[in-house]
Amino acid sequence: MNSFNKLSQLQADKSSLLCVGLDSDINKLPAHFPKEINSLLKFNMEIISSTEKYASAFKINFAFYEQYGSEGFDILKKTIDFIGKRNFIIADSKRGDIGNTSAAYAASCFDYFGADAITVAPYMGYDSVEPFLKYKDKLTFVLALTSNPGSSDFQRLEFAGKPLYKHVIEKCLGWGDTDNLGFVTGATHPGDIKGIRDIAPNHFLLIPGVGTQGANISELLEANGNHPCTINVSRDIIYAGSGTDFAEKAADKAKYYKDAFGFKM
Repeated sequence: MNSFNKLSQLQADKSSLLCVGLDSDINKLPAHFPKEINSLLKFNMEIISSTEKYASAFKINFAFYEQYGSEGFDILKKTIDFIGKRNFIIADSKRGDIGNTSAAYAASCFDYFGADAITVAPYMGYDSVEPFLKYKDKLTFVLALTSNPGSSDFQRLEFAGKPLYKHVIEKCLGWGDTDNLGFVTGATHPGDIKGIRDIAPNHFLLIPGVGTQGANISELLEANGNHPCTINVSRDIIYAGSGTDFAEKAADKAKYYKDAFGFKM
């Protein structure tokens, strides 16, 4: 089963569009956790166990682990292994470089870590994205219109009558298909998502920006309509509680978002 079908099936089985982001930070863990790297794994395992019945995907942000060197990579691998094949795993690593470098990045995320999907920056063009798309059974989410305030610095620059992010999407559509290509589009731009759906109605969108970043859920859902997407929430779920009941609080918040997003076949 390819990644498009795997994610679609998990969403149907769990009636959930929710993706839980594991942006785990030692300095933000509940007070009863020792401030050391192994606490990240214990924290992640409890969050995953308590939320997986409500989430159809997990997105793990590599930077939060890579900063600790070899120990961090070990925690990253163990976390992904714990998420397991039964769940959908997005490697949020935002890779993208010349061809042979991208090929190595793709092998790392897909072959070694075993992720189902990856986030990729397309700024360097086709040869920087193609090595990821060669994995026909995996999903490559290309950054299109991101949720951060600085997204307007480049992504909204206009030429030939439309913003850069639309040129990116239209160009990338010729590189892959719905099975192996998706786009990252921020929930903080619901009006743009509606327009993106005119260009790419059948591709999966990875949509961050709900929760701490303050996106409006009803506006997002109306803009996306009944098109394939996975909606990521990170901090508002994993840091929902700061006591020994943090996992239960995370589960409650995950259920809230699952219900709020709804699910349409």
